[in-house]
Amino acid sequence: MTSGPKDGVHQPWDALDTPRFTGPRTFARLPHVQDLTGVDVAVVGLPWDGSTTFRSGARFGPEAIRSASAMLRTYNPAQGVHAFGELSCVDYGDAPTAPGYVVESLDRIGEFLAPLAAADVVTVGMGGDHLVTLPQLRALAARHGPLGLVHLDAHADLWDRYNGLPYGHGTVLRRAIDEGLLEPARVVQTGMRGSLYSREDERIAAAAGATAIPWEELAQMTPAELAAVVRDRVGTGPAFLSLDVDFVDPAYCPGTGTPEVGGPTSHQALQYVRALSGVDFVGYDVVEVAPAYDSRGALTALFAATAMFEMVSLARRASRRLGADGY
Repeated sequence: MTSGPKDGVHQPWDALDTPRFTGPRTFARLPHVQDLTGVDVAVVGLPWDGSTTFRSGARFGPEAIRSASAMLRTYNPAQGVHAFGELSCVDYGDAPTAPGYVVESLDRIGEFLAPLAAADVVTVGMGGDHLVTLPQLRALAARHGPLGLVHLDAHADLWDRYNGLPYGHGTVLRRAIDEGLLEPARVVQTGMRGSLYSREDERIAAAAGATAIPWEELAQMTPAELAAVVRDRVGTGPAFLSLDVDFVDPAYCPGTGTPEVGGPTSHQALQYVRALSGVDFVGYDVVEVAPAYDSRGALTALFAATAMFEMVSLARRASRRLGADGY
């Protein structure tokens, strides 16, 4: 078996030497490494679903995504880059959590992520319900200052309370703004659809100072048009990209806790992600994968793994070490 590091670059096991169905399950068959020397990108599991408000099970999301990711190869023809093998990429493992204890789990996840942020390693988180985005933003904002955000989701996640309590997967962005982790004027969220509690919920993003593009508007835009809005609002400062798989229509991603029908296809969703090159993303995540509700072919986990591959490819295109858009 041959795997990284090769010339100081961590890379996946070679599927031409060892079949994809063999070996321990890591993301894209990357080595499980926690020594950050020379590491550019680290994939991190965030197994938590204690703040889910409907169907639980996203604690098993990282495990499912890792299994589905075995099909990933190294070269991304859609973006024209080697996602793996040029940047040094590793699977950093799973953050610790304390089932049933929200605040403690957030703290433990944040402590686990802090060394990655301090080392300027680009992180790609896999969840886990959407509250796991909060400790990622805390760790990254401690290193970079307040961040911009691109948020692809069927829901705004900007409620102040859910069931009268402050921490839930529907309150994550409100907490992030309240804590000063995000610059609201540099937040763009899109894909929102479905029923709401009141008419006021339509204005929740604007009231927070963010830019919202509901799915009915996004459906009329090209990926390039969305990217133009993002670049205009987010600007050149550090930013985070968060993709909730319920952004995608449940016909393509059924394995999630709060599905909303009538959304984009998986192909459209990947196009939106690919169009976001040129934004200074210091971290990414894909969240809300609940494999118990997935199809027999694990379509949701496969989409999540592919979306993460596109995110690593964006990081490759933006790499300061290798030169932007280098091949």
